[in-house]
Amino acid sequence: MAAYQPIGLPKLAGRLTAELILRAPQEMNAVKEYEIDLRGNKIAAIENLGVTQNQFVCIDLSDNEIVKLEGFPRLNRVETLLLNNNRIARIGENLGASLPSLETLVLTGNRLASLTDIDNLASFKRLTSLSLLGNSVTKKPDYRLYAIHKLRHLKHLDFQKVKTKERQAAIKKFGAYVAEEAEASAPPAKKAKTFEPGEAVKAAEVPAEEAPAAKPTGPTQEQLTAIKIAIANAQTLEEVARLEKALKTGIMPTEDSERPKIDLMDEG
Repeated sequence: MAAYQPIGLPKLAGRLTAELILRAPQEMNAVKEYEIDLRGNKIAAIENLGVTQNQFVCIDLSDNEIVKLEGFPRLNRVETLLLNNNRIARIGENLGASLPSLETLVLTGNRLASLTDIDNLASFKRLTSLSLLGNSVTKKPDYRLYAIHKLRHLKHLDFQKVKTKERQAAIKKFGAYVAEEAEASAPPAKKAKTFEPGEAVKAAEVPAEEAPAAKPTGPTQEQLTAIKIAIANAQTLEEVARLEKALKTGIMPTEDSERPKIDLMDEG
């Protein structure tokens, strides 16, 4: 007789075990991405995804109990991560090193509450589409501009296209932060070279006078055309050989050669 199973009681939070991953459905999704479906398993933490052996372009972890976005091994192929309807309230640091190809991140229906929660998403250098709908952070003043400011490559935020005027407004609003970040990331400036009295001037530092443009050598285009015509009209093999040599070397045949003269001068 089957054991009695209470009806209506919630399942306990589960673990993302290697066994669960290996028996999870795998398919080509609607946008032609090879996907593993791990949704609805009451998973509390992300772990053991190294078992996937970096096979998947999309990982669906929706409808679980995950509280922090972290725990990924390096998965170079993952471009889409679906995490809607979890309990995520924190974002781990430097996740971009583990998911360097991530382009689409869906965090709809989670618990991100502060604008600073967005900061760690900036480690995803290829992130172009992000959804934070259903998180209280979206109700913060300047939420959208702040996200656009922090995530420079975003093209779609909350399923709406990022417009040029929004980028401009983000720069206007947070421009000081942009300047500080650029200054912090810039390499140290090289010390300018100065001339000390008595110091020998290196020849390489003295700008050389511009050399006069070299005059074109060899026959002109008109002369080459005349030679080709003469070859076509040559009467002997010796004439052909002489004219072909002139055509290849650019050295014009002398007038005392034993062949008909070619008029290579402009008329008039």
